[in-house]
Order: sequence, then structure tokens, then C-alpha cells
Amino acid sequence: MITILLVDDQAAARIGLKLRLGLETDLEVLGEAVDGEDAVVQAARLAPDVVVMDVAMPVKDGIDATREICASCDCRVIMLSLYDDQETRKRASDAGAVAFVTKQEPDVALLLAVREAGSRGVEKSRSR
Repeated sequence: MITILLVDDQAAARIGLKLRLGLETDLEVLGEAVDGEDAVVQAARLAPDVVVMDVAMPVKDGIDATREICASCDCRVIMLSLYDDQETRKRASDAGAVAFVTKQEPDVALLLAVREAGSRGVEKSRSR
């Protein structure tokens, strides 16, 4: 089972993601966060395998939150964005995100990214 923390400032987006991910038998949404600051707290508290993080949010954006989470937690971050530009992709990668998925892509792209990121965590924990 791959555990997930969803982070998006839009409640409708979180609900939609939670419903879609909930259809998968190998994925479990542990919790939700409404901004980057909340994401850092929830990632430390819940210790998910994967964090699905929106880029643009109030209080603390997804890239700054990703940097903090990757430095302090043993989880992988997938950036989720409405916009797709090389600068944002680079900033996300530099912050530690393992994947970048746009909100316009089919849901299978996010599912694949979550499973790939989650399986890396399983391999990492087995090698210890």
C-alpha cells in the first residue's frame, strides 16, 4: 500500500484527487493539507510515502514546502501544477520533487507518478 498526502489550496481539487486515488486498491490517502506550511506539518506527522503537492498556494508555495519536506522527511514529492513551464519544472526538481504532473494530463499520468515514487520508497526502505 502506498500512502499519500494531498496538498492543494483548492478544496474541490483535493476532493477530486482523493476520490480518484481512492478507487485504486494499492493507494491510500492518509491526509490533506491546504497550503505549503500545513503540508510540512502534515508530512512530519503522517509520514506518507508520497506527497502530491500543488505548486501555487498561499502562505508557503509548493516548491518551498517541497524543499523543507525533502530535507526533513523520508517521502517523495510529486509536483502538481496548472501550468507547465521549464522554469517551474526546474525549480521543483531542484527542491527535491521526483515528478512533475500537470492538472491537464490524464489521471493515469498522476497514478503512474505516484506508483513510481511509492515503489522507490519501498526499494529504499528494503535496502536499509
